[in-house]
Amino acid sequence: MGANAVLDPLATVTEAFTSFLFGKVETTRLPVRTSTGQAQAVYLPTAAPGLGDSGVIIGREVYSGKGYIYDPFQLYGQQLPAPHWLVLGESGNGKSALEKTYVLRQLRFRDRQVVVLDAQGEDGVGEWNLIAQQLGITPIRLDPAAALHGGIRLNPLDPAITTTGQLALLRTIIEVATGRGLDERAGFALKVAHAYVNDSIRDRQPVLTDIVEQLRHPEAESAETMNVDIDDVRAWGLDVALVLDRLVDGDLRGMFDGPTTAGIDLDAPLIVFDLSHIDRNSIAMPILMAIVGVWLEHTWIRPDRKKRIFLVEEAWHIINSPFVAQLFQRLLKFGRRLGLSFVAVVHHLSDVVDGAAAREAAAILKMASTRTVYAQKADEARATGQVLGLPRWAVEIIPTLTPGIAVWDVNGNVQVVKHLITEAERPLVYTDRAMTEDGDPARELAAEAAAAERASAAIEAQLADEAYGSSESTVA
Repeated sequence: MGANAVLDPLATVTEAFTSFLFGKVETTRLPVRTSTGQAQAVYLPTAAPGLGDSGVIIGREVYSGKGYIYDPFQLYGQQLPAPHWLVLGESGNGKSALEKTYVLRQLRFRDRQVVVLDAQGEDGVGEWNLIAQQLGITPIRLDPAAALHGGIRLNPLDPAITTTGQLALLRTIIEVATGRGLDERAGFALKVAHAYVNDSIRDRQPVLTDIVEQLRHPEAESAETMNVDIDDVRAWGLDVALVLDRLVDGDLRGMFDGPTTAGIDLDAPLIVFDLSHIDRNSIAMPILMAIVGVWLEHTWIRPDRKKRIFLVEEAWHIINSPFVAQLFQRLLKFGRRLGLSFVAVVHHLSDVVDGAAAREAAAILKMASTRTVYAQKADEARATGQVLGLPRWAVEIIPTLTPGIAVWDVNGNVQVVKHLITEAERPLVYTDRAMTEDGDPARELAAEAAAAERASAAIEAQLADEAYGSSESTVA
């Protein structure tokens, strides 16, 4: 045994006694005071992985600075169980700009087609009017005042819609208007009236007036088939006739009580339904949504391998009505097999989860695997985070987000993303002219750009502080 291996008995006893009294003595290192810039080499910042490099450019991730690319058609089946998308946030934070640039960029792919339900507008037209004009497309403007003078008309009994689809649409219209389900007797009266009209009219498109007339004056053979009295059939169908009469002679007159307007191009890359002339708070809006939804389901969605996007502004009008929500829920399930991505734009989640269609709303929200949340007040952010299952850090940051920056949750992949708008896109997505004092778009655009840059710098500085600590830190 070498000399170095011989232990000093006194040192051994001293060490044992010291350890017994004071515990084992550890080597200590003096703290080193340094800056965040130097410390980040030791504590490296991390960011979640992106969504790949194939699809539409949205902007860039705030934490990592990498480009953020999103495309539900590329991600479906791999990172996304469903291609549907929910966009949330208060007005003025960038939802509208995101939707418009997303559609413009999607349309650069040859196999894309988009339908937009445009429920907002200014200067007498919908806010998608500029984009439609740029693409050489005439919006389908549904306006009760213009319908009687050559305006656009959609026929719920259009032969392009299957017989089953027509009957389902008529039932939905009645249920939305009355706020309750159609009972069996009224449903029977409607069914026999619809069957008689379809069987007896061959030389033209059947229209709603024909259904109303048949409900008021049912044929005797309609009653005989069920061995009931003809007066009973007439009584069962009276309320149904009164509801449908609103579309014939009421405040929605002219839009649905005649053959579908010729020349509506369902093969155009972009189809815009301009609903800006419809009172958004009236019963007319959900009725209109139901008619457009079924009409599109049976005339637009086809197995032709095109990828389709159905974008709905003010979507709470859909999700807040149980009967319309059920219709769109079926459309989402059906469309997924045919390449349909549904995009719902909502200001507040509480508009729908606390409404009359809470169950249907939950089902639709569950199918939206992508959720984009812009700035909200703290209490709304907490409620949104709880419903959507967002991580705590994302919920805490939502109230601090500035315009153009949002939390993106793509099937659990959560990122903070800054939306980028090109100079060519900016004039097309600008929709706040009414809020300027002098109505000068150029001045407002310049101010908006400067404000966006300042906001971007502020949020990035804040996020950097949260990621790396204060400007100076102590590393042990």
